[in-house]
Amino acid sequence: MTADPVALRRGLAAVLDTTDPAWRAAVEAVPRELFLGDCVFRAANGRWEPVHRDLVGEDAWLRLVYEDATWVTQVDGVAAADAPGPLSGRPTSSSTLPSLVVRMLELAAIREGANVLEIGTGTGYSTAVLCHRLGDDHVYSVEYDPRLASLAADRIRTAGYSPTLVTGDGLAGHKEAAEYDSIVATCAVRHIPPAWLHQVRSGGTITTTVSGWMLASGLIRLTVHDDGSATGRFTGDPIGYMLARPHERPPRPTYFRREGRTRPARLDPGLLDDWTGQFVAQLAAPSAELMTTSDGVILVDVATGSQAWTEQRVGSGRHAHQDGPLRLWDAVEDALTAWQDAGSPPQSDFGLTVDVDGTQRVWAGTPDGPSWSLPV
Repeated sequence: MTADPVALRRGLAAVLDTTDPAWRAAVEAVPRELFLGDCVFRAANGRWEPVHRDLVGEDAWLRLVYEDATWVTQVDGVAAADAPGPLSGRPTSSSTLPSLVVRMLELAAIREGANVLEIGTGTGYSTAVLCHRLGDDHVYSVEYDPRLASLAADRIRTAGYSPTLVTGDGLAGHKEAAEYDSIVATCAVRHIPPAWLHQVRSGGTITTTVSGWMLASGLIRLTVHDDGSATGRFTGDPIGYMLARPHERPPRPTYFRREGRTRPARLDPGLLDDWTGQFVAQLAAPSAELMTTSDGVILVDVATGSQAWTEQRVGSGRHAHQDGPLRLWDAVEDALTAWQDAGSPPQSDFGLTVDVDGTQRVWAGTPDGPSWSLPV
């Protein structure tokens, strides 16, 4: 049977986990194929393989488009259509799976009449979904990459929508149209940008993912208060977005293992395989990257060059090696111990407080429980 994009949209909308029929109607109305162009990347054998519309055929392409999946459209700044073949590297733009788009917008508690600032236009698909629900005059979107911004603008207009589109640093928001009822970010941040707090009305919301250089992340909706502070709890959803480009990891020199100081490890490095455990480790060592080996983990601090690595020794158990000015494994073990002492709560028991002085603290259980400062 020939693929019918209208039927495929209806099928996708029908399986969305939403209590708001208006978001389902928006997904039914917005042609996702328009926003993916003619080529995307898919993961294959540890690399990113371009998939071309004209090579797979129209039916297969449309069925791909309407999978509830994230399709990578750019790797290290190279668009899928421009790739000479499979690439290694990090995704730098994608079309987020529609169910997550709707999850974010519903979490933000957006209602008719709201003015929304979207951080990260990307392909423009989520911008169009917002426009269908709210109307063009209520939607503002900022994209960092000029080429992506131009492509998205053309596709959004072709789809029949005319929101306010801005090319620039989304971490600075868009003060010209403030105050907003909600800010929704389709990228992750290491801390909440002050500009976002200043541009949301009292009682308004900021919905984003907080992430870091270990690539652990947590989805959160913050409520902004009269005094300019903000608070919220993480949802616990096991999802992640690419870091905003100004918050991305800087290049790291080639890693060479150093023996350093060695001691028995108090905790199993396997705790970092847990969604919340890795998040806690990242809070404790916010400028460190994480790698894994066959018998342990490696932590490398980008800022100082400090490193830590663990190994399993036959007959003597797990050991940790640490070198440099920061004792990375000490910090991670202390944080994980505090988490375990609190009963190893899931990420949904964690919250974030942004104080009026700019301090940003992630806490476990309650605001006076164990806490860690974000790298502001």
